[in-house]
Amino acid sequence: MAHNLRRIIESKPIVVSAPCRLDFGGTLDIPAFYYSLRHLSPCTVNLALGLRTRVELRPFRQGWVKISSTGFETTQYPLHRAPFDHPLGLMFVIAAYFQVDGIHIRIDSQSPPRSALGGSSAAAVALVAALARAFERAGEGDRMSKRQMARLALSLEESVAGVPCGFQDQLAAVYGGVHAWYWQGGGPERAFRKKVLIRKSFYGQLERHLVAAYGGIPHESKNVNAQWVRQYLAGKTRALWVEIVACTQQFVLALMAHDFQKAARIMNRETAIRREMTPDVLDRIGIQLVAAAESHGCGARFTGAGGGGCLWALGPRANVGALRKTWETILSQRREGRLLEAEIDSQGLSVEG
Repeated sequence: MAHNLRRIIESKPIVVSAPCRLDFGGTLDIPAFYYSLRHLSPCTVNLALGLRTRVELRPFRQGWVKISSTGFETTQYPLHRAPFDHPLGLMFVIAAYFQVDGIHIRIDSQSPPRSALGGSSAAAVALVAALARAFERAGEGDRMSKRQMARLALSLEESVAGVPCGFQDQLAAVYGGVHAWYWQGGGPERAFRKKVLIRKSFYGQLERHLVAAYGGIPHESKNVNAQWVRQYLAGKTRALWVEIVACTQQFVLALMAHDFQKAARIMNRETAIRREMTPDVLDRIGIQLVAAAESHGCGARFTGAGGGGCLWALGPRANVGALRKTWETILSQRREGRLLEAEIDSQGLSVEG
């Protein structure tokens, strides 16, 4: 680490936080899908949650990088030998990109680890922002825009993931709010278009129509996503993805109109399509949660690529109130299963102090 950068961190730790998200229409933000479906105007939707991931930079032993993260074993390596295939490999590759050592990266997530809420992408965005701010304070770098931070975090994640990665998680982390992202292709500066779906003044009302839950076991998104990509590239599921595009566009309109009953029907259809392609996208508890949502007149969907992690439901306010009690009963079957706070985050990326 450059001497003056270390001095910046020693004098005052740098702390950055970013929200995780609920999502709809995911996978359409992967280039393999949105380039060939570009003529249909594919989009994805995310709702940023107040469950934030906080990254703090502190000094450490010269030449080494130490990482402490909620839900993971604390680890440390010399920068030049840091493993990028480690569970915290994304954080190590970000440190390598900025060529910083003598640093302790502390990550505290309010969302459950590996819960398919985009927490790792939020952590990556926050770490990129924290290191960029450290260099800026040290007079060794220019200020990065939110778009640039999100793009860099995505590129670094793709460099170590081994599978195609979507972009919407990083965008939810930097911008917060409730948005649709239209995937246009055409290079980094024209890759997407942002559309606000719900104004901040309505967030309190929207929250009464939402319920979110952690199913009690972590997920592994690469497994399901890889299946979707393989099926799509082989031409086996193209018609189903065209229908998912249509579902997402209809969901956008229903959400903007505050028509939660219609939005619920669309959610259930989209979930059914994905279960048709990959039946194991829901585990035993997930199947029960989705069935309960449908029986209560609500829509339900797994977050991310499913296969464990979280689910969320949307519907008329009275229906959601009853569903919340039913979900609590179902989740009690697992020690770690629980409802989550579904508060919409309006702030996005935040640098403390």
